[in-house]
Amino acid sequence: MTESGNASTNRGNGKRAAKTAEAPGATRAKTRPAASEEIVSGIKITHPERILFEEPGISKLDLARYYAAVADHMLPYAAGHLLSLVRAPQGLKGPRFYQKHAGDGFPEEIREVPVKEGSGETENYMYLHDAKGLVAAVQMGALEFHIWGSRLDALETPDRLVFDLDPDEGLDFAIVKTAATALRDALSALGLKSVPMVTGGKGVHVIVPLAARATWPQAKTFAKAFAQGFAEREPDRFVATMAKEKRKGLIFIDWLRNERGATAIAPYSTRARSGGPVATPVSWDELSDLEAANSFHIPGILERIGPGEDPWQDMAGTRQSLTAAMLDKLGVKEAG
Repeated sequence: MTESGNASTNRGNGKRAAKTAEAPGATRAKTRPAASEEIVSGIKITHPERILFEEPGISKLDLARYYAAVADHMLPYAAGHLLSLVRAPQGLKGPRFYQKHAGDGFPEEIREVPVKEGSGETENYMYLHDAKGLVAAVQMGALEFHIWGSRLDALETPDRLVFDLDPDEGLDFAIVKTAATALRDALSALGLKSVPMVTGGKGVHVIVPLAARATWPQAKTFAKAFAQGFAEREPDRFVATMAKEKRKGLIFIDWLRNERGATAIAPYSTRARSGGPVATPVSWDELSDLEAANSFHIPGILERIGPGEDPWQDMAGTRQSLTAAMLDKLGVKEAG
């Protein structure tokens, strides 16, 4: 900024969440909560029995309890960052929409702040502070949490870089893992440590924690030069342009998440996809053994979030910054 069978008891009814979500749907008749159990982290969950993910049968209450349980692990990376939501109030089978501005009637636990956009207009954006905010978002039908790469208290200086390795259809995940390792090694050669996160989709995010010093233009310049350098050196493996017709059989290194206003999926967020996969932080050693980017689901996450269990814990004290020397190594001039 792996394995334990116990969620801590002070994580918003974490143990009860684990029991409910261990096999969603499989024991639905026996585990349906009483009305008194519809309060999660102080938030009333309406329509708690509504199924949001048909397979494996995850209800709205299951999802609220999941976020209450995972909050202590998710919030260090997501709290205080401007937030966008993918909402699907009726579940995956119903309509869904992407929302980046706060709406009328949102609960106060989802906090709001005015932010000046690139257009010059000011809009109210959302952000999270605590577990109540996560659960309140579920009550509003949120299935995905996407965050800015900077904190609210230092909005113009990112605290991370994200390189999203997005493979073309049909590429084996082993190729994506090899690509992620190659990015890690190249970043390391520049003096930057990184951590991997499987996205819950097809790809891997290679994330570089930063001290919030470089500006957004500097971060974008670095990310663009780094990604394009890869694509130029290995054009048979990588591409750094969004054009679909140029990505056939290649891995797109998406560097565009490293600019003001761009977002990336938050660690431990569920994805609005069949089965409810979870975007999951992993270690480099663990990544090498995974068979897919959507390997993790709610039951498995609840098993791996014991106290002190964090595959990114070695990065907690990392204080690294982008420098002019790094840009010079990439052959570009420093941005303003």
